[in-house]
Amino acid sequence: MPIDICKFAHVSFAGSQTGPASSALITPEGQKMTCQPISLKGRASRSLRLQANILLLTALSFCVAPLLAQTAADSASPPQGISPQEQEGIDRDIGRHFGDAPANPGPKANLSGALRPADVRAATRKVADWELAWSQPYFDRIWTWSVLYSGFMAATPALNDSRYRDAMRAMAGKFQWQLRSELPNADDQSIGQTYLELYLLQPAPEQIAPARAALDDLLAGGAARIPEGQAQIPWWWCDALFMAPPVWSRMYQATHDKKYLDYLDKHWWETSGLLYDPRRHLYFRDVTFLHKTNAQGNPIFWSRGNGWVMGGIARTLDYLPKDYPARAKYETQLREMAQAVAKLQDPQAGLWHADLLDTTDYPQPETSGSALIAFAMAWGINHGVLDRATYMPVIAKAWRGLVGEIYADGRLGNIQQTGSAPAHYLPSSSYTYGVGGFLLAGSEVAQLSEHAAKRRRTER
Repeated sequence: MPIDICKFAHVSFAGSQTGPASSALITPEGQKMTCQPISLKGRASRSLRLQANILLLTALSFCVAPLLAQTAADSASPPQGISPQEQEGIDRDIGRHFGDAPANPGPKANLSGALRPADVRAATRKVADWELAWSQPYFDRIWTWSVLYSGFMAATPALNDSRYRDAMRAMAGKFQWQLRSELPNADDQSIGQTYLELYLLQPAPEQIAPARAALDDLLAGGAARIPEGQAQIPWWWCDALFMAPPVWSRMYQATHDKKYLDYLDKHWWETSGLLYDPRRHLYFRDVTFLHKTNAQGNPIFWSRGNGWVMGGIARTLDYLPKDYPARAKYETQLREMAQAVAKLQDPQAGLWHADLLDTTDYPQPETSGSALIAFAMAWGINHGVLDRATYMPVIAKAWRGLVGEIYADGRLGNIQQTGSAPAHYLPSSSYTYGVGGFLLAGSEVAQLSEHAAKRRRTER
C-alpha cells in the first residue's frame, strides 16, 4: 500500500505550469513512497511562492534522507564474510600504518612465477621497492615492522641492492639501536635480529650494547609481563619462536658467549613441549587453543602461527653452531613440520589457508603464512635439511601462488591482519610482516638453483 508522506508544491503562473509531476521513491525497506503535487491556481504572490519552495525542499529532504542513511550504513558495513570484530582489527592495523586493504587495488602484475633466479628476483624486487616506498615514513620497533626489516636485510644480497640495507641502518640509528622495551617479550626483542645482522657486517660494540644489556637482564631473572590465562613461560605463544630465538643465536654469533644459546635452547623446547602436537606435527598458537575446535570439529592450527615456527627454526639455525648438541632436534622438527604442511597445501592455489584444516570457512589463500612456510622449505633444501626431490614441487607451487598475489604496483595481497587465530580479510589486504615473509622466501627461493649447482660440483 503506497504511503503519502510528502507533497510537492506545484505552482501555476499566468496560465503556465512549473514544478514536478507525481513522483515515487522506494524506501530501504522496499516500501513505495509517492509524492503527489499540490496545484496552486492563478497568480501566486511572492510570499506564496516562497512558502511553496520551502515546502518542496522540506518534502525532498524527508523523502531522500532514509535513502542517504541506508547508503551510509552500507558503506560503513564490513565487506561480505568479514565480521564486525575482524573489521575492527583491520581498521586498527590500518590506523597504525601496518598496511591497508583498498576496495580496488587495481590489476594484478604480469610476472613469471617460475623458479628461474631472474624471475624470482624480478618478483621480489617489485614487492620490495613498493613496500620500501610505502612504509619507510612509518618505520617503528614493533614486531610487525621487525619482520619486514628481516626481509629487507635478506633482500639486499639476494638482489645485490644496498638500498634496503641502507634503509635498515638509518632505521637503527633513528631508534638508537634500542629494543622496544626494557624487559622485552619476544615481540619486542625481534628488532634485535636486524641490529645484530647489521653489527655482524660492520662490528661496532656500542651498536649492540642496548640489546645485549636487555638480554642479560632476562638472563638475570627479569621477565616481561605474561597475559592472564597463558602459560607462565617466556615464549608462551608459538609466534615467539620466530621473534626471539634468532635474536639469541645472533647474539651468540656476535659475542661467542654460549649462555645465549643455552637460554634459547631451554625455552624453545619448553614452548615446544607445551604447544607442539607430536602426532600432527603442528603447533597450537597458545594454550587457549589446546582444546578448541573449528566448525568441523577439527583442532585449530593457524597457518601463520606454524609459518612463524618453521621460519623461526630456519633463522635460528642460521647461527646455531654445527656442533651444538641440540642442533639435530631443530632440524628434525623442521622436517616433521614440512612433511605435515606439504600435505595441506592447496593443490590449485599452491598456498595454505588461514586455518590449515578448514578450507571451507577460510577459502582464501593466506599469503603471510604461506610465504614463511615457503621460506623455511627453501632454506631447508638449500642447507641440506630437507630433501630436494620431495619439496621442490611444493615450493614451485607455493612460489607461483605467491607471485600471483602481487598487484601491478607491487602490492602483495591476501595477507591476514594481525591476530592470534584464522580470520577473514580482503584479497587486497597487505601488511608489513607478510611482505617481510615474502622477501625472506624470495631471497631463499632465488638461491635454489645456485645451491643445486654447488651440490653437484661437490659430488663430482
